[in-house]
Amino acid sequence: MKKKILFYSLICLVWMHGQGIHAQTDKYNPKDDPMFSKPYIDLEEWRESPVRHLYIHGGFEGTETRFSFYFPEKEAYEGHFFQYITPVPDSETLSQGQTGEEDKIGFAVSHGAYFVETNGDGPWNPAVRSDTNDPTIGAYKANAAAANYSKELAKRLFGDHRVFGYAFGGSGGAFRTIGGLENTVGVWDGAVPYVIGSPMAIPNVFTVRMHAMRILQDKLPQIVDAVEPGGEGMYSGLNEEEKAALQEVTKMGFPPKAWYAYKDMGIHGFAVLYQGMVAADPGYFEKFWTTPGYLGYDHPESFDGDRIQQESTVSKIITRGEAIRMELNVEPLAGQARGTADAAFQSLSEKQINEPVAFQLADELAQVQFLGGDLMIKSGSAAGRKVMLKAIDGEIVYLGVADPSVTAKIEVGDKVLVDNSNFLAAQTYHRHQVPGEEYPVYDQFRDENGEPIYPQRPFLLGPIFTRGASGAVQTGIFEGKMILLESLWDSEAYPWQADWYRDRVIENLGEKTGDHFRVWFTDHASHADRASAGDPNHIVSYLGVLQQALLDLSDWVENGTEPAPSTNYEVVDGQVMVPATAEERKGIQPVIRLEANGTSKAIVKAGESVKFSAQIELPEGSGTIVALEWDFNGNGEFEKVTSPISESSIFEIETEHKYPEPGTYFVALRATSQRKGDANTPFSRIKNLGRVRVVVQK
Repeated sequence: MKKKILFYSLICLVWMHGQGIHAQTDKYNPKDDPMFSKPYIDLEEWRESPVRHLYIHGGFEGTETRFSFYFPEKEAYEGHFFQYITPVPDSETLSQGQTGEEDKIGFAVSHGAYFVETNGDGPWNPAVRSDTNDPTIGAYKANAAAANYSKELAKRLFGDHRVFGYAFGGSGGAFRTIGGLENTVGVWDGAVPYVIGSPMAIPNVFTVRMHAMRILQDKLPQIVDAVEPGGEGMYSGLNEEEKAALQEVTKMGFPPKAWYAYKDMGIHGFAVLYQGMVAADPGYFEKFWTTPGYLGYDHPESFDGDRIQQESTVSKIITRGEAIRMELNVEPLAGQARGTADAAFQSLSEKQINEPVAFQLADELAQVQFLGGDLMIKSGSAAGRKVMLKAIDGEIVYLGVADPSVTAKIEVGDKVLVDNSNFLAAQTYHRHQVPGEEYPVYDQFRDENGEPIYPQRPFLLGPIFTRGASGAVQTGIFEGKMILLESLWDSEAYPWQADWYRDRVIENLGEKTGDHFRVWFTDHASHADRASAGDPNHIVSYLGVLQQALLDLSDWVENGTEPAPSTNYEVVDGQVMVPATAEERKGIQPVIRLEANGTSKAIVKAGESVKFSAQIELPEGSGTIVALEWDFNGNGEFEKVTSPISESSIFEIETEHKYPEPGTYFVALRATSQRKGDANTPFSRIKNLGRVRVVVQK
């Protein structure tokens, strides 16, 4: 029977688990699907921005699927398309309005491709319950149908020809991109999935990180300092519980250098996974506090000062509009104007303005580290229901992903219970989800005989999530070619998961793997696919790598031009290790070796000159260096160096700088390469950082 779902990714999976549905054996061809047999166009017009293109919008009769196509002028067209696959079904106009490096439309059209985007058969609301019969529609069928129809339009516009297609998507979009390539036929010729997870990623990469964040909350500053240039002793000064938590998350694959962002890290996608996780496996949360083998029972003292179970009464309902006026910490809706209160109201409907986003309670709440929890409704018309909380502050509780049909029923005077017990329990769920030997990061939870140390749940939740997101668990079996991208500083999709998928490809393609597959790791890159993806003193955008991968993929498929070889790496205790030089590392990213007074940590007196020397090395065939920038103060503000267009694969630079004030400065040199040596284009600019520590004494 159908299962009720709380959000797209999990619930589709829970439904499939209940049905016993597994990977498809027959590949999907949208040409044979009557559901998508009646396409229509409701808008066709030439547009001048971001570049001149023909915009076509439409959908398929009898479905919620909508698509947007962006075609270049005929003389610029090179016979292929790029299709962006969103992390979850979203809007078919999502990429409109993007600028600079993030401009997907401009990138595609200016490189001779047309651009495809769909809504995946309808945007999803993670808080609203719905039913589903076929999760593969949103996973890849709607995308495949739109891609297939776009080829017909391309032939109408440009004449009969072979149309090549390439899909790309990150995070959940990587699941959906791989799922589409593996489970369809005649649609895409290749794909560039990026920042991918494995079938065991969700929810485990979040739970293990949250456990570490809770245990290490007071020690994270010293851990960050230890993994910065010139630091040492990541485990120094930790008690046994703290050391164990840090070892656990590190062996699971969390990159230690990514802790630099711990203040803003939050819980990321777990906010929409949590409620479905509780619904899928309620027995776990019951046993966590009552049964031996679970942390809550075995070591309740671990939660002293972290657990809250406090009753109170609702004294005020805070709507989104009032929260904006009160300048409360409420995130705006997607696409909403930001800035002043006046600006924030501009794009809100009356319904949105009046929806509850927080409640003020009659009592001040205990001060605990609160990563999330539940508001249990004890009286009134919503009695017996609960809504997720993302934060508490004094008497105010902030709603997380919440069903508006429930929050609308909550009234002043209702009795409530603030309880984060289930949220705390979720943080060690991964210990009870030990998979097979193909996941060596879980060896830490096995005894000397290979048996799990902790009690195991009756099913693995991760693969169920994956099936709902991508339609099937990844197999490594696909037609066409693929360039897989992973980030070495990714705190959401741990880097080893690219290696997991590579192993699946090798199992199926063997000696032919190199004819169809590459994996490139990007150093100093995180999970976010934004030009400003984090502190620029630590992080670079991987968008340039993604764009070059798409261009190289199309050249590989259509012209047989081999792309750069895969990055050389090894996985050691869950950590992906890469060589120190570009010649050994391969891939397409420049590698920087930066020194301050000949070392990674220089100690000088105020006013004393520091000599910085750097060597920037480019992998073979990766173009030229088009930009160098210094951040001498470690604040993310870079000073440009005269663009050193260098034809050499190794470029060296030296400079000196004085610091008048004592302090610790993390100096960064950012280098940018571009395949064609174009210093002016916003696209395919591939960056990396070199960093050193300078300690200035009085």
